[in-house]
Amino acid sequence: MDLSCPHHYLSRRRALTAATGLAAGAVLPAAGPSDAAAAQYTNPVIWQDFADIDVIRVGDTYYASASTMHYSPGAPVLRSYDLVNWEIAGHSVPVLDFGAKYDLNGARGYVRGIWASSLAYRPSNRTFYWLGQIDFARTYIYTATTVEGPWSRLTTISTPYYDAGLLVDSDDTVYVAYGNTTISVAQLSPDGRSEVRTQQVFTTPSSVGTLEGARFYKINGQYYIFLTRPANGQYILKSSSGPFGPYTMRQVLLDLRGPIPGGGVPHQGGLVRTQSGAWYYLAFVDAYPGGRMPALAPVTWTSDGWPVVQLVNGAWGTTYPSPAVPTPPRQVTPMTGVDTFDGTTLKPRWEWNHNPDNSKWSVNNGLTLRTATVTNDLYWARNTLTHRIQGPTSAATVHLDHSAMRDGDRAGLALLRDSSAWIGVKRDGGMTRVVMVNGLTMDSNWNTTGTGTEVASVAASGGRVWLRASADIRPGAPRPGTFSYSTDGITFTRLGPAFSMGNDWRFFMGYRFALFNHATQALGGAVHVTRFELSTP
Repeated sequence: MDLSCPHHYLSRRRALTAATGLAAGAVLPAAGPSDAAAAQYTNPVIWQDFADIDVIRVGDTYYASASTMHYSPGAPVLRSYDLVNWEIAGHSVPVLDFGAKYDLNGARGYVRGIWASSLAYRPSNRTFYWLGQIDFARTYIYTATTVEGPWSRLTTISTPYYDAGLLVDSDDTVYVAYGNTTISVAQLSPDGRSEVRTQQVFTTPSSVGTLEGARFYKINGQYYIFLTRPANGQYILKSSSGPFGPYTMRQVLLDLRGPIPGGGVPHQGGLVRTQSGAWYYLAFVDAYPGGRMPALAPVTWTSDGWPVVQLVNGAWGTTYPSPAVPTPPRQVTPMTGVDTFDGTTLKPRWEWNHNPDNSKWSVNNGLTLRTATVTNDLYWARNTLTHRIQGPTSAATVHLDHSAMRDGDRAGLALLRDSSAWIGVKRDGGMTRVVMVNGLTMDSNWNTTGTGTEVASVAASGGRVWLRASADIRPGAPRPGTFSYSTDGITFTRLGPAFSMGNDWRFFMGYRFALFNHATQALGGAVHVTRFELSTP
């Protein structure tokens, strides 16, 4: 991803407003009514926001990494046994310790942090490697022997490997392909801690424009760098002479119709080979307001060694035959459903808005959020806990005990992005109300321009309330989010007008459900969340 290149903005804008056009490729017949549903999968394979995907297979297990920007922990690792059903297994970056702005301490890291990064496995030491650059300044490498962690920082490298792809070669040498338009390859030391050599290997022709999002492969003795043309194309470079080239280029897809109505062109992902030798491309589709959704398509190879995405009626298929893989050893953990915050740690489905103040929250048969910030601006409030929205429509319902709130406290459930709204509880002058607030906004530099306006309220009795946010994240237009509350968990009453969730891409991350509790007067208050449910119609 590139936040500064004018071509990037122009090409992304074109791609997100145009869903027509074909790319050359072998064509699969459209699925017929007699096909067994169990033998097919449907795109997107994950209807949640996981972008800039890197995908690998280790034995019979598939893993993928994704961008998380300012959310902490960062760089989630997804796990699958069939490339279709995925779970969140852990995070490669436990804390964004890259400066005070990631702590909401005097500055903010919105739309910075974990961008397109890379995940690899090194068989020689049975270790997973994550690599990513932060703030155009330097590159960090984290390692773990299991994706659940613990992950620890191996090294910091002064070269910022932008949009990098890791390759562990057959001789165990580690290489990094990286860059925007000008593509380079670096060789790392045997211990992976430092750079031994770096060399420019390719300059993108002006007729193509921007190429970035590198993924690095060695396939049948050939070296490949898989690159995206944001946000409507995918290209690949091939070298028969080693990792430092020279490379030749071929277009893989351009302006290809995607599988999500109203969404963009599938691009910027990775190639992966199944145990049986079949190849697949796991890309993402721009699908705002929800974010960027992973989509899977089979790939074949030409006789002279170039990948071809298999199309259905001239488009990335909505359905394909399921990959032929061994029977999974177990079912993966669903990304929807109920969380009662059992145990003493958060499940990996959760990520904080910036790093949390760990002294102000706890999990033990429920989630306790103590106020961590005195502010009237939710975008400055620490310890806001977020959860991805499930598409195309879903609802989050929380059971909130607000009896320990103090005057001036604000707690609730938000639809969080650069334009936000929430339903929750306000405690003022000893009185408690359930309110709906909208008009929380940021400008294009991610500075707050609106701290919110209360548009509806009702008196609250007792110390508990159920809050619900419903979100329509079908792409192609701004979509409604609605809020409701209940005093018994059964009958819900709508509160406030529909909130329009914008579909501009520039915040990159999609809307999220967010649990928050912040003070406007003084610290000391707390809320307790005993249940969170993400449900679909």
